[in-house]
Amino acid sequence: MTGAWIETFRSAAASLASHKFRSALTVLGVVIGVGTIIAMQAMVAGLQGTVTDQLSMLGANTFQIQKNAAVTIGGDHRRSRDRADLTLEQSAGIARRAKRVQAVAAEVYTWTGLIETRDAHTDPNVLIAGAEEPYATANGVFVEHGRFITTDDVRHHRRVVVLGADVVERLFPHTDPLGTTVRVQSRPHEVIGILEARGSTFGRSQDNTAIIPITTFQDAFGRHRSVNITVQTVTPAEIPEAQDEIVGILRALRHVAPGEPNDFAIWSSESLVAEFNEMSAVVAAAAVGIASISLLVAGIGIMNIMLVSVTERTREIGLRKAVGATRGRVLRQFLIEAVVLTELGGVVGILVGMGVALIVRVATPLPAQVPLPWIPGAFLFCSLIGVAFGVYPAAKAAALDPIEALHYE
Repeated sequence: MTGAWIETFRSAAASLASHKFRSALTVLGVVIGVGTIIAMQAMVAGLQGTVTDQLSMLGANTFQIQKNAAVTIGGDHRRSRDRADLTLEQSAGIARRAKRVQAVAAEVYTWTGLIETRDAHTDPNVLIAGAEEPYATANGVFVEHGRFITTDDVRHHRRVVVLGADVVERLFPHTDPLGTTVRVQSRPHEVIGILEARGSTFGRSQDNTAIIPITTFQDAFGRHRSVNITVQTVTPAEIPEAQDEIVGILRALRHVAPGEPNDFAIWSSESLVAEFNEMSAVVAAAAVGIASISLLVAGIGIMNIMLVSVTERTREIGLRKAVGATRGRVLRQFLIEAVVLTELGGVVGILVGMGVALIVRVATPLPAQVPLPWIPGAFLFCSLIGVAFGVYPAAKAAALDPIEALHYE
């Protein structure tokens, strides 16, 4: 029995090898479909891993309040854009009233900061953060040398600054910057601290940053921008109750009428990861759907080519049946040919998808990861396509009358 299967497989392989160009064109749709699925899943998997790792920096017992939701589309974007800004006073109100939190820190940013000394300057792409004292612990920021911003710095609008490692390397490559003066957006600030290096996130260095008191930031950049409010609880288990408490406080501070939706957004690392995973699942499903159309077209092409092959080999089929080949053996041979075609396309498609993922990984910050569980699934799917679209041509070949087939011209 095993020998019969081996012989059938060899016969099918020889038939495909005799029409190399036609076979290659036939499997092209399978290659495109499988390659698209593998490449897209690799990029989605890599992005999911990166997002999960990077968002974990927002501690498990920390959440943030912002004017806008993390992701807004369509009408939601327009509505959130028209909301009133969150203010430093509202952050202070939460700190005074909330009973289930251990730290509340307002913070605000600009991503186009310029820092200068007498002899050097940065590019105008430094992240300048206006912060309060709890910012450091809430955001996982640690001072390597010197000190962080204090409540007195904020209260007295002091022009002091804590520099990130990249800024220090650019402006003070061979000297200690502590106690020196730099110009932040043309305003002199005393350097009081240097942050520990934190590396990059989403392709952007976290060390290309400078932190100043939030009141000093507002003096320089204006008060007409919304602040973010980072809240830290003692334990992660307290987050739900703390969020409920803060919702009530903020609704009162912002005069939100009963029955009206919140005009602010609360999110944590877990909620962002969940939201991103939902979005990436939609993207992955769309990619699979588009690739499935390609595979469907490829299956139709395989059926067409197999029907042509049956017609071309009618006399051969008649001769084989005349010398004793059974209908089952003829059916099996043509089914194997169809499956081998799709599996060849699947192998090439998997290699193409892995190659695309490797190129993306090398050429971009996205760490694309080949989704190994999808590989056996791709082979199985290709086999199903081969069987589904090869069964009709195979049945047609098996049903040929040997006498009529031998007389076919």
